[in-house]
Amino acid sequence: MKIVIIDYGAGNIKSLQFAFQRLGVEAILSKDPEIIKNADKVIFPGVGEASSAMQKLRETELDRLIPNLNQPVLGICLGMQLLCNYSEEGETEGLKIFDCDVRKFNDGLKVPQMGWNTIWDLKSPLFKGITENEYMYLVHSFYAELNEQAIAKCSYGLDYASALQKDNFYGVQFHPEKSSKAGSSILKNFLEL
Repeated sequence: MKIVIIDYGAGNIKSLQFAFQRLGVEAILSKDPEIIKNADKVIFPGVGEASSAMQKLRETELDRLIPNLNQPVLGICLGMQLLCNYSEEGETEGLKIFDCDVRKFNDGLKVPQMGWNTIWDLKSPLFKGITENEYMYLVHSFYAELNEQAIAKCSYGLDYASALQKDNFYGVQFHPEKSSKAGSSILKNFLEL
C-alpha cells in the first residue's frame, strides 16, 4: 500500500511517519502531483497558520489537486480546517470540501485548546473499535462548526466538529499520531478504508 503525506511545509510530518512505521507501513513525503495522485491513501497534515498554509498550497498548485483526489484523504488538524469553506484565521478561503466554516474560540477561553479531550457521537468506520468519549490529543485555537458532515464531536466552551467526512475525504481536528493507542487505531482504520 502506498501512503503519501503531502509535504507543503506546514506539517507535523515526522511524528506522522513514525506513527505509520509503528503500524508497519512506510509513508512517503511528497509534493509531486503524480506521486500524490497515484497513492492508495493520502494524508493532508497541517500545523501553523491557515492563510500562510493556503498560500503554500497555491504556490505549488496543490490547492487544485487536493479537491480532485479520488482515493481516501485524511486531513489532520489544520489540514482538516483547510478542507472547509473558510477560516476566520487570516480570513482564509479554504478548499471547500467540507461545507462549514472555521471559527476562533471565544475570547473567554484559554487558547490554544491544548491537551487531551474526549470525542463523542462517533459515526464512521474511521472510529471502528473506538469507544464514545475516548480521549484524543488536541492543539488548536480555531474549530470547525457543527454541520451534517460531522462524524465526531468535541466540546470546549461549545460543541464543535472534531471529525468530518464527505465522500472520500475525512478530517480530524485532533492529532491521531499523538493520541496513544486510540489514535493509532484510527490511523489503522483509515488504512483499511
